[in-house]
Amino acid sequence: MSEQESSLYEEALKPLKKAAAVLNLEPDIIEALSSPERILIVSIPIKMDDGKIRVFTGYRVQHNTARGPAKGGIRYHPGVCLDEVKSLAFWMSVKNGVVGVPYGGGKGGITCDPKEMSQGELERLTRGYAAAIAKFVGPDQDVPAPDVGTNAQIMGWFADEYYKIAGKYVPGVITAKPLGIGGSRGRGTATGRGAFFATLEAAKTFKIPLKGTRVSIQGYGNVARPIAKYLYELGCKIVAVSDSVGGAYNPEGMHPIKLADFKTKTRSVKGFPGSKEINTIDPITVDCDVLIPAALENQITEKNANDVKAKLIVEEANGPTTPEADKILYEKDVVIVPDVLANAGGVTVSYFEWVQNRMGYYWSDEEVDEKLKQVMTKAFKDVYQTAKQHQIETSFTMQPLQMDMRTAAYVTAVKKIVDAMQALGRV
Repeated sequence: MSEQESSLYEEALKPLKKAAAVLNLEPDIIEALSSPERILIVSIPIKMDDGKIRVFTGYRVQHNTARGPAKGGIRYHPGVCLDEVKSLAFWMSVKNGVVGVPYGGGKGGITCDPKEMSQGELERLTRGYAAAIAKFVGPDQDVPAPDVGTNAQIMGWFADEYYKIAGKYVPGVITAKPLGIGGSRGRGTATGRGAFFATLEAAKTFKIPLKGTRVSIQGYGNVARPIAKYLYELGCKIVAVSDSVGGAYNPEGMHPIKLADFKTKTRSVKGFPGSKEINTIDPITVDCDVLIPAALENQITEKNANDVKAKLIVEEANGPTTPEADKILYEKDVVIVPDVLANAGGVTVSYFEWVQNRMGYYWSDEEVDEKLKQVMTKAFKDVYQTAKQHQIETSFTMQPLQMDMRTAAYVTAVKKIVDAMQALGRV
């Protein structure tokens, strides 16, 4: 394992240590929170289309279940490794605590490149993974969902394999399924919709006008497209977008639906008509008012944070900003809506789906949207109030330049997790 991989989880835990200092937590409690409850590593032998057998490595990490079943996505990506999955599971514990859904944190992944695999190979891989971890997941144990490289169809295959093993229909085993097999309305756009509601609250709270605002988005997949559409409809200009191939920049703004259609046809936003070609990382530093990192972790670093021109960052990706970059951005008076708050819309509607599966009663689009708005708005206000209550400042300058929303989010969540662990007698 490389030095970068081995330090990834330690980097993820840094905000926890700041929150623990605010809450005056004992060292043994911090140690318990820093240690995942369960780590699964499985080998998945799959027959490829050429007839050869290839063995893939899969992971499932359950970080903490004091507040309920583990909850978190399944990632298919070449860069999946244990430290990444551990970090993502930890972030899910925090995220679920921030929005108040009754889950702990979990995450899974398979080291593979889904773009290089056929539908048949992906289905066999998914069914093999489901069989390998079936004993450790379920509506009352651990509830997976999609993440990078996975989608509703993959959730359907996973569910079907689980049903065969369990010998019964258990739709609550996984969320973000297709509508026809128990999925929830609004789940496909939930992460972007939730981030939009968080952006509205941030703009109102920090007095940042949105109409005419220039928005730059790194990543233009299923997470980013909805918020681009919602902000465009509000009067914002989408000036830059990028994906894993390249990017597009136009200071006059671009139409989000046309961008999505172009990407569907060409598999990238690069070369979008009327735009200037930019690199994948360039949206981080273009001239804009609002920056939305919606790709992978560690995109805003100490190397490029000084070049960030946005005054508001809404983190749709998990862990897009390193602690070192946080320091720089804080000193620049940049407001950050942290990932554990901003992108919690997805898990919130996954929770709604789980509830609907267990009731056997399903809600309308309007009901889901209204409930999501209520949850995200309350979560933002709770985090902001926590910041004011504790007078949270970073340890970087100790000057109250702005509220440190990331630490406040962690304080909000960690208190809930610790309260649950103490009530259960686990610490």
